[in-house]
Amino acid sequence: MAVGREDVEIVKPRTDKREYRRIVLRNSLQVLLISDPDTDKCAASMNVGVGSFCDPVGLEGLAHFLEHMLFYASEKYPLEDSYSKYITEHGGSTNAFTASEQTNYYFDVNTDCFEEALDRFAQFFINPLMSADATMREIKAVDSENQNYLLSDGWRMNQLQKHLSLESHPYHKFSTGNWDTLDVRPKAKGLDTRQELLKFYDDKYSANLMQLVVYSKESLDKIQSLVEDKFQEIRNSDRSAFQFPGQPCTSEHLQILVKAVPIKQGHKLRIVWPITPSILHYKEGPCRYLGHLIGHEGEGSLFYVLKTLGWATGLYAGEGEWTLEFSFFKVVIDLTDAGHDHMQDIVGLLFKYIQLLQQSGICKWIFDELTAVCETGFHYQDKIPPIDYVVNIASNMQIYPPKDWLVGSALPSNFNPDTIQTILNGLSPENVRIFWESKKFEGLTDKVEPWYGTAYSIEKVSPSVIKGWMSSAPNEKLHLPAPNVFIPTDLSIKNAQEKVKFPVLLRKSSYSKLWYKPDTMFSTPKAYVKIDFNCPYASNSPEAGVLADLFARLLMDYLNEYAYYAQVAGLHYGISRTDSGFEVTLIGYNHKLRILLETIVDKIAKFQVKPDRFSVIKEMVIKDYQNFKFQQPYQQAMYYCSLILDDHSWPWMEQLEVLPHLNVEDLAKFVPMMFSRAFLDCYIAGNIEREEAESIIQHVEDVFFKGPNPICQQLFPSQHLTNRVVKLEKGMNYCYSKEGLNPSDENSALIHYIQVHRDDFILNVKLQLFALIAKQPAFHQLRSVEQLGYITVLMQRNDSGIRGVQFIIQSAVKGPGHIDLRVEAFLKMFESKLYEMTDDEFKSNVNALIDMKLEKHKNLREESRFYWREIIDGTLKFDRREAEVAALRQLMQQELIYFFNENIKVGATEKKTLSVGVYGSQHLAEYSSEKSEPVQPNTIKIDDIFSFRRSQPLYGSFKGGFAHMKL
Repeated sequence: MAVGREDVEIVKPRTDKREYRRIVLRNSLQVLLISDPDTDKCAASMNVGVGSFCDPVGLEGLAHFLEHMLFYASEKYPLEDSYSKYITEHGGSTNAFTASEQTNYYFDVNTDCFEEALDRFAQFFINPLMSADATMREIKAVDSENQNYLLSDGWRMNQLQKHLSLESHPYHKFSTGNWDTLDVRPKAKGLDTRQELLKFYDDKYSANLMQLVVYSKESLDKIQSLVEDKFQEIRNSDRSAFQFPGQPCTSEHLQILVKAVPIKQGHKLRIVWPITPSILHYKEGPCRYLGHLIGHEGEGSLFYVLKTLGWATGLYAGEGEWTLEFSFFKVVIDLTDAGHDHMQDIVGLLFKYIQLLQQSGICKWIFDELTAVCETGFHYQDKIPPIDYVVNIASNMQIYPPKDWLVGSALPSNFNPDTIQTILNGLSPENVRIFWESKKFEGLTDKVEPWYGTAYSIEKVSPSVIKGWMSSAPNEKLHLPAPNVFIPTDLSIKNAQEKVKFPVLLRKSSYSKLWYKPDTMFSTPKAYVKIDFNCPYASNSPEAGVLADLFARLLMDYLNEYAYYAQVAGLHYGISRTDSGFEVTLIGYNHKLRILLETIVDKIAKFQVKPDRFSVIKEMVIKDYQNFKFQQPYQQAMYYCSLILDDHSWPWMEQLEVLPHLNVEDLAKFVPMMFSRAFLDCYIAGNIEREEAESIIQHVEDVFFKGPNPICQQLFPSQHLTNRVVKLEKGMNYCYSKEGLNPSDENSALIHYIQVHRDDFILNVKLQLFALIAKQPAFHQLRSVEQLGYITVLMQRNDSGIRGVQFIIQSAVKGPGHIDLRVEAFLKMFESKLYEMTDDEFKSNVNALIDMKLEKHKNLREESRFYWREIIDGTLKFDRREAEVAALRQLMQQELIYFFNENIKVGATEKKTLSVGVYGSQHLAEYSSEKSEPVQPNTIKIDDIFSFRRSQPLYGSFKGGFAHMKL
């Protein structure tokens, strides 16, 4: 029984129809129950107030390791990995994360299996089994996870900031754990890691330190009795909450300038100050106010000035890592090469802007504007997947009083200038920590951070030095932002004249096609607009691809100081290059959307190349292309896989080769050429009436295609572009091997791709059912048992309507050749499981997939992405989910087995496999020896991707085919 049911008024959005109830079980477990009759998924999240700050000295990563171990098995459900298997087979997903003061476990699942899933989940916290065998294997999994982070600049810099803090403070610790901290060092001290793990769990995990959120379709009373039944057995040892008083930074860690060497190209400045945690004043939002101003990008802002000077390409300001005891305010600036040379001026300008804030006083109108934006954002927030919703709330429950569990810090409402002033006063030269990253520091550092091996040096920087930088910084006109004209005031819901279920082709001309879908689902004052410019000249060479990229990025750059206000007000936009030109996307409140769209269209039509911005953007693009080699090996393997399959793609190496030689004139000549022939694919959805949608596209057409000297001409029939995909030959295995691009990366990766068919409802559901049934066994065998690597995934693949399935595995312990053999061994093992499946198991899997397909879209963005994919691939099967459900209902078990035997089974005559291996530094000998091995029968080694692509037949494209002729 619950000892307490407090009908406390929980603040919720005006548009939220869900019901909430807070209860406390007799073991002191705090629970929030959420009833949502409309949901297609149930979910739960357990937040435990124990995190990596609790790690014992000499056992770094123990809290994180425990998080891994709880998934394995329990006394009630002793079969290893059976929890994950149950969740996956019933359409769900499961995960967990460890933070400094909390660990969060969560899952979602189809609604009809929630009770058993919840019972399995509850057993983590009642009687987990942490077997000796699993302990050793999972230490390897933690080590493999850590291996993936070693070359990530984000992880490296985060640890460097921790390293330069008080050694006795838990902030200083290394929290992930690795083989050394969880096996080698404990053994050397005579410690048994498993015993320490059990001790840690018994000592630290207690019901009174846990917060549970349960999200279900059922009534609150029903959920309550379910929760009381499943969770009251969790032991309550009345543990007092863990507290870590004191500040991590003393005077020796302040007034410092740290120079660090990153992995990737590019320069960054991180300016950090320890501050009073704003959580203590969350209704007053001091860091939100200061972050809004220091991070602003409109005219007169710090970023605007740095951008105009050609010194910065990005700036973020706001509160960084925080607890109830300490916090940091940080400003992160992405520098250009010129910016790197003006570091002192940039820091000087930042402090000048802070001085401006001091002189201007705390402005009530700015706070009121922020409050208005936050209030609209909260009350008209999109529904998100239940699994994300429960995690957010469970994390909030540890920190906020019950009435604010849903809202957290999202609604600042009390204007208190003193609180803001206190934090502003802390952003001083006396308290500053400056972290400056650049490859230019290679060979100039004298220290190494122990966990990630980051090279750095440290020097003191006194307030008088910074004051000198302020006085010598350029005298630019810094000022506060203007009032925001994009804040929506009309939030009324338009009446959709027709209750259409799917997008309709509203308008078609020789210049454009407009698909339209009024909002009949979400009742929010938001709209979605997508305009895809198909320009054949934008993709006819590597140069054209790069120039189109530069064009799209320059447009974003030109619009930034104007459109930034729209982003602040909840109206988002993007312009990005595509395979066949570029696309414009807008999503957000519909009230001022047209004003923004017409400005964007005008900027595109009147595009001029500004030489100063061109050189900055070109430098940025060159670094992006150079940094490709620092991608994780599995990402490199996926790239090669796409390059082999996609007939219309240029390799990054060729694009990087042409980039340095491109100049302002090249782009100025290219843009009119790109626009000379174009066709627009458009999609408008949401809170917009059909006449408005038509008139928006009519306006866009008028700008580009009408008038005495039109910018664009219509496409010739022969110019309509299509995405064609290479058709692999039946019964053949194709192999492509490549050395990893980063010699420092020990990880190797394999993509084992099986190409199956061209989009077809019946074949789709067979493939999807195979992927659903095989997903968890693959993870269990290849990761949990064989420990090949932390990244081990089996997933479907869809290239422009060509369907298949792929295994993605990254490993530091085995090379791609070995992993490929293990994938085939798994498929052989899985074969017998498939044959032995009972009729009930088959039906259960089919029903799980049907439930997944019938899951409603949560919000306008999700719905629009689904329909846009159909439009852009040319498949136009807007009723795909309903049609595939109908196909599933007819599917017999024997048909699935026949499908597997024909397309997936090892050695099947119809099977088409492509294995792409990227060899890390550990496995280069294997790479050399495999290259000289004789080719196996029915195997083709791909040496040159482009010769291979030219020699292969292609699948027909859905674009411009029969699907489009129906219109």
